[in-house]
Amino acid sequence: MPTLPPEQPGPPEPHRARRTAESFGADARRYDEARPSYPAGLVARIVAGSPGTDVLDVGCGTGIAARQFQEAGCTVLGVEPDARMAGLARTRGLPVEVASFEEWDAAGRTFDAVTAAQSWHWVDPAVGAAKAARVLRPGGRLAVFGHVFEPPAEVAEAFAAALRRAAPDSPFSGQPARRPLEAYRAGYAKTADQVRATGRFHEPEQWQFDWERPYTRDEWLNLLPTTGGLTRLDPGPLTAVLSAVGDAVDALGGGFTMRYTTLATSAVRAGAA
Repeated sequence: MPTLPPEQPGPPEPHRARRTAESFGADARRYDEARPSYPAGLVARIVAGSPGTDVLDVGCGTGIAARQFQEAGCTVLGVEPDARMAGLARTRGLPVEVASFEEWDAAGRTFDAVTAAQSWHWVDPAVGAAKAARVLRPGGRLAVFGHVFEPPAEVAEAFAAALRRAAPDSPFSGQPARRPLEAYRAGYAKTADQVRATGRFHEPEQWQFDWERPYTRDEWLNLLPTTGGLTRLDPGPLTAVLSAVGDAVDALGGGFTMRYTTLATSAVRAGAA
């Protein structure tokens, strides 16, 4: 299977693929339950490197990352284009305004940090970094981050083959079973170039956090339907893909340990207000 959900940087101009971008709310509760949180060290580094605790979370989804910043003592506002995702986030205590970041009206508000967890690739690159600079206070931090993960080869290859059989017309069916970490680092380097081009930030930094998480068969099959390659599949093809992947996990003894890498591009807003 792809080394991370296909909504990560990789497909050309993913911000234009709006049907996929707005498909994750079809099962918002599963998304919130199955998607992993972010390394505590990443959250701590962003908080420590920001001038205050007012955070704007772009594409907040169900609030997975936002809740971690709240637990770290921050006041967080979410912006999310999918009303279904926003609705669940609100039930978990996160204030959310429903809009794409490009169209969102800051109404004069500014923040100490702008974060984007697994979401920045859905933002128009011609707009995103410049708008982040406008809503950040001087010295405020932009932090764009997301997970890369590599399931065992047996699981990855079973996923890729099943997706090709079940959904040959899917734009994700032609992707290789596994992609090197360098391909994802290149995506974050491109984000750094976009931030640099605004002339409004100090030199961007690239961060990396490596960690592991065990998965049972059921836990992995619960997460897979929340990924961009599967959110729009009809029930029949989806069942076929999950069955093939489940068989592969069973062959490994019913579970495996996932090696995660969380990558980030971060930069500090330069200049006066």
